Amino acid sequence: MMLEHILVLSAYLFCIGTYGLITSRNMVRALMCLELILNAVNINFVTFSNFFDNRQLKGDILAIFVISIAAAEAAIGLAIVSLIYRNRKSTRINQSNLLNN
Repeated sequence: MMLEHILVLSAYLFCIGTYGLITSRNMVRALMCLELILNAVNINFVTFSNFFDNRQLKGDILAIFVISIAAAEAAIGLAIVSLIYRNRKSTRINQSNLLNN
């Protein structure tokens, strides 16, 4: 594939994730959109690593770090969302004012 096609795909994923993160009212959907943004960044890392630097794996290693951080973020984020749901019976962002107890 050509570099432009992959970058356009990554830009589409990033824009969809950003739009979803801005307009989302549900915490789980916001976490999914954040994962889309991180996957778009990973596509860019791997693409530029393969296109410009064939012998060194700097982009691939950085993508593995981002994937591991995203997995930890998803696990911790879903644990927090499940605790909020258990206490508040809602996962809507505008209804979870935890400081007003």
